[in-house]
Amino acid sequence: MTTYPSSRWVRAVATILALCAGAAGCAHRRAPAICPADVPRECYKASLAEYVVEPPDILLIDALQVVPLPPYRVKPMDSLLVRVPKALPDEPIAGIFPVGPDGTISLGASYGSPAVGGMTLPEARTAIEKHLTALGLRDPRAEIALAEGRGVQQIRGQHLVRPDGTVGLGTYGSVLVAGLTLTGVKAAIENHLSQFLQAPEVSVDVAAYNSKVFYVVYDGGGAGQQVYRLPVTGNDTVLDAVSQLNGLSAVSDTNKIWVARAACDSPTDLILPVDWCAITARGRSETNYQLLPNDRIYVKADRLVTIDTRLGRLFSPLERIFGVTLLGSTTVRSVGGLNTTGQ
Repeated sequence: MTTYPSSRWVRAVATILALCAGAAGCAHRRAPAICPADVPRECYKASLAEYVVEPPDILLIDALQVVPLPPYRVKPMDSLLVRVPKALPDEPIAGIFPVGPDGTISLGASYGSPAVGGMTLPEARTAIEKHLTALGLRDPRAEIALAEGRGVQQIRGQHLVRPDGTVGLGTYGSVLVAGLTLTGVKAAIENHLSQFLQAPEVSVDVAAYNSKVFYVVYDGGGAGQQVYRLPVTGNDTVLDAVSQLNGLSAVSDTNKIWVARAACDSPTDLILPVDWCAITARGRSETNYQLLPNDRIYVKADRLVTIDTRLGRLFSPLERIFGVTLLGSTTVRSVGGLNTTGQ
């Protein structure tokens, strides 16, 4: 006689399968999705908006003109341009002379080393003239200028934008640059340096674009998700992004891929469906969208893989319970058989 499963068991199994299927992927309520027709894509790319600096970008700053505000005081390791027209004929004083660590400047074997450290340029000229007069030099009028200021902080190289949005300029302090374009950063730095330098001029560029990224989310079919963070170059498409991750995962559903565009001020979701087979197998570009900062590429897992994972999680505890029960009953029977044999 054939025994058929009761309708109660059939309904229970059907309910379990329906729950597993319904639990696949991200379960949430969302507003109706909008897919504009004029979004940038592979064959019709658009230039991104002017770059806005944010942490943790790295800026390349080079000071083109670093002239300290007067009165400048001579510091050790500076270089001074000194010229004394009526110096000794066989030992002229005309050239660039470095200031030593002790603040003196060596004018030659016959002239010694007058002290000029900490003086302004007019004071240094007076000190040199007095020193030469004491040596017996007639009419030792001197001409002096700053050839190179070693004591002036050089602003050159890479500068990290800190978490508070500032960049450090060494002895000149910090400047807030977050939220500014490169033009604004240049103006902000020059305005800050004008407190210390005369008509400062700097060039600013971005050495590392670290703050503008997009994300690729791989659904694991009920076994979690893998999220990858990739930098925006301004020329990225969906195919570029997936190729950087060595393609789709083994459980990905090629028919369920989309780009979720960040819509901070819109109550609706901006969803751009991706036809993966058309992009790869047929060379179509309609859904190979250009990626913008903060875009999310979502790759959903195959539904059968998700159902299998859910069923495995559901029945695995039951299998363990049944296994322990079976092991226990078998052990009891074995012990009982040994006792009977022993009697």
